Amino acid sequence: MALGTATAPYELRFDAGRICLDLLSTTHPEERLDSVDVLRAWITGSGLVPAGTSLAHTDAGWLVAFRELRGQIDRLVRGRPRPGVPAYDLALARVNDLARTAPPAPRAVRGEDGDLVRRLDGPPGRAALLAAVARDAVDLLTDPVARAALRECAGDNCPIVYLDTSRGRRRRWCSSKVCGNRERVARHRRRAALARA
Repeated sequence: MALGTATAPYELRFDAGRICLDLLSTTHPEERLDSVDVLRAWITGSGLVPAGTSLAHTDAGWLVAFRELRGQIDRLVRGRPRPGVPAYDLALARVNDLARTAPPAPRAVRGEDGDLVRRLDGPPGRAALLAAVARDAVDLLTDPVARAALRECAGDNCPIVYLDTSRGRRRRWCSSKVCGNRERVARHRRRAALARA
């Protein structure tokens, strides 16, 4: 399946530990948010809206807005909060501005089987969904424990930033199945090459 035409699980990842970090992951290994359909899949997959929520009203403007927010969060996560750094200060101001809007309000309703399920009153607006991601970034950046647990993947050419919640804080890769597996295979090949030499 071509990227952008489907929403296979391997195309969009939700394993960075925070919604805002999952948004950052959409740039690797190439641009993932390359269509409105993929953005809709990301919004649902990230848990910003319950499954089945109508997102038919999203358009190219949403794509631009989510990519812009992603760039601002990237500056904040990878940068250091030093006064007087214009790019950092502008990113911080933009994320704070977006976070002011109220995120979508969930409600509990009875599902077909009688159990309570989460639903939204109506289709969520762009500003509300951007606010939910921006608020997640604000929470991450203002929590010293979470900020100290931020790591960049040790995999070759992998820029993904994740929240290390592992026991002993020894997680090295964004995903053991992706970068971790690649590293183990590369290590095995190096050992096998040395053994043959």
